Amino acid sequence: MKNLRIGLVGAGCMGRGIALQVHATPGMSLTWIADLNEKAAKESSLLAPGSIASSNFQRLLSDHPIDVLVEATNSIEPAAQYCSTALDHGAHIVLMNAEVDLAHGTDLAAQAAKKNLTLSSDAGDQHGVLAAMIAEADLMGFDIVQAGNIKGFLDRDATPESIKHEAEKRNLSPTQCCAYTDGTKLHIEMAVLANALGYLPPAQGMTGPHAAHVKQALTLFDFNSYDDTPRIDYLLGAEPGGGVYLIVKTKKSLPPEQAFYLNYYKLPTSPCQKYHLLYRPYHLCHLETPKAILAVAANRPILSPRPQKTCEVYAYAKRDLPAGSVLAHAIGSAELYGLVEPLDADKIPITTLEAPHTLSKALMKGEHLTPAHLSQ
Repeated sequence: MKNLRIGLVGAGCMGRGIALQVHATPGMSLTWIADLNEKAAKESSLLAPGSIASSNFQRLLSDHPIDVLVEATNSIEPAAQYCSTALDHGAHIVLMNAEVDLAHGTDLAAQAAKKNLTLSSDAGDQHGVLAAMIAEADLMGFDIVQAGNIKGFLDRDATPESIKHEAEKRNLSPTQCCAYTDGTKLHIEMAVLANALGYLPPAQGMTGPHAAHVKQALTLFDFNSYDDTPRIDYLLGAEPGGGVYLIVKTKKSLPPEQAFYLNYYKLPTSPCQKYHLLYRPYHLCHLETPKAILAVAANRPILSPRPQKTCEVYAYAKRDLPAGSVLAHAIGSAELYGLVEPLDADKIPITTLEAPHTLSKALMKGEHLTPAHLSQ
């Protein structure tokens, strides 16, 4: 296989990690790094000797052709434009940016298909890891019942200011850390997975029960109430720490003798012996990104959106917001958090609130944002 030329847009924390990892991976090279902060781009390029850095994305793309663009910014609308432009220049797309994946992944995937190019979610974030596990589970003869995330800590009321000290310890921006802490990021990632595979959240949204250990996932949900459509959900605080899991059952076509082997290999099983647990206690983010790069180059995406969504992440108020309140942005803000739910035209997707909006009527804490709240 030829050496893959990689372009990276977004020189933040994850961007620096990708620069290191791509540089260290045989068969690919980091051609350039683009970021609005040219200083940050240049500092990241030092981690991949030979790469070029600039704040001029369009010029880099035109003057230095690439095979794959890795989109790693924290933006939504600008990110969608970067991806669309890269597709027009013949580059495959890897979305390390889950927000643009949810907001515009369907349209970008359709644009890619028309050009015989491939768009994929990243391989190292939770939804990408789950996608790989789901493919393996299917190969082993399992049907998926539930795809689950594991979250260590949750504070719906977190603000960039209240989480600032934690952000500093983790080398994250307060906004980014806030989106992790209030659960919005988790809900976005699980929505991306659900929309790509046709899964659904529970009717009232994910429940996220507390658990001492991931094996308790086998007893904390009413799987018998599910229909044949797999569900998404998560556990809170479960050991052995951050990671992902699947609840599966054997396909009806498999012989009953398989039960003996599942027990022999000590696969965690529910008390009724019907459901089984597969889990991975880690995800390695940028360290796994080269898998997604190789996947798109082979036209076999890790995870790619379907034409029609099954769910969306809607905006909810963290506190009482009177009429006239300005929502400067939504994801990782002091005003709003996001919850994944089945499609509902009376609710506002949180990914549509990147630009400032002013409330035309009061929004109470815990209430979902509606079009009426934003009408003039």
